[in-house]
Amino acid sequence: MGMNDEHTSLTLRDLGLEGITEAELREIEKNVLFSTFDQIKAWARSNSMWGLTFGLACCAIEMMATSGADFDADRFGVFFRNSPRQADLMIVSGTVTKKMAPLLRRLYDQMAEPRWVIAMGSCATAGGPYIRSYSVVKGVDQVVPVDVYIPGCPPSPVALIYGINKLQAKIRYEAKHGKLVGLHD
Repeated sequence: MGMNDEHTSLTLRDLGLEGITEAELREIEKNVLFSTFDQIKAWARSNSMWGLTFGLACCAIEMMATSGADFDADRFGVFFRNSPRQADLMIVSGTVTKKMAPLLRRLYDQMAEPRWVIAMGSCATAGGPYIRSYSVVKGVDQVVPVDVYIPGCPPSPVALIYGINKLQAKIRYEAKHGKLVGLHD
C-alpha cells in the first residue's frame, strides 16, 4: 500500500514534515510504507500457509508433485504438515466417502483458526465420476466449508498453485476490506 493508494488517509504532510524539499519528499514516498496491522497480518498469513495433506485418491499424487522440485510450492509459502494442529490450510484431494466424512470433519475441527479449505479435483468438489454411488459425498462442501475449488480430473500441480494463489489473494482482500478472514461455521 503506497502513498498514492486511494485508501491511504495519512500523508507525509500530516506527519509534520513541512520543512523538507520536494526531492526529499519523493525519496521518502519511495521508501516509506503505510499500512494497517490487519493488512500486514493478512500478508504474513497468506504467505506462510501450512497445508494439511488429506489425499484420498489420484489427486493426491498431483498434490505431492506440487511440493516436488519441478513445481516447489515452498516458494509460495506453502508447507505441507501431517498434523492438524500445525496446519491452517486443508487441501482435500480425492473422493470423500461417507465413511471418511466424519474423520475429515474431526481433522478440520482440530485445526486452529483462521483455517481455510481447498477442494482439489472433481471428486472433492462434486463427487466426480462416482457421484451416483451410495457411499460418495457429493462434494466436500457438505462436510466442511470450502474457500477455493480447483476443477479437473486430476488437476495439474499448476492448477493447485493457481488455487493457492487465489486463496492468498482472498485472504489479503478480506483483511483489506474488514471482513472476518477464514472464520467459518
